[in-house]
Amino acid sequence: MIAFFKLALFGYIGLTVIYWLLAIYSRSVERERLEKHYDTGDVTGARDDYIERGMAAYEHSLRRRLIWLVFVIPTVVVVALVWILNFS
Repeated sequence: MIAFFKLALFGYIGLTVIYWLLAIYSRSVERERLEKHYDTGDVTGARDDYIERGMAAYEHSLRRRLIWLVFVIPTVVVVALVWILNFS
């Protein structure tokens, strides 16, 4: 049982690293998309204000929330495997 807890601990540490890398990458891609959209000339106003408004909208977007599946999917798979292997 202790081995399972060690696996879970190190697994969640690894998932946390993957989560942060994915979140940073996704945020930088969104920022770059906003910068390119502003540079096309379709937007009026200050560039920094436009990017800050876009990033604030990104913070509440579905894409940002879907990154949490990095934790959910592996947990569900491991629980399902433990259930299947022990109770079938």
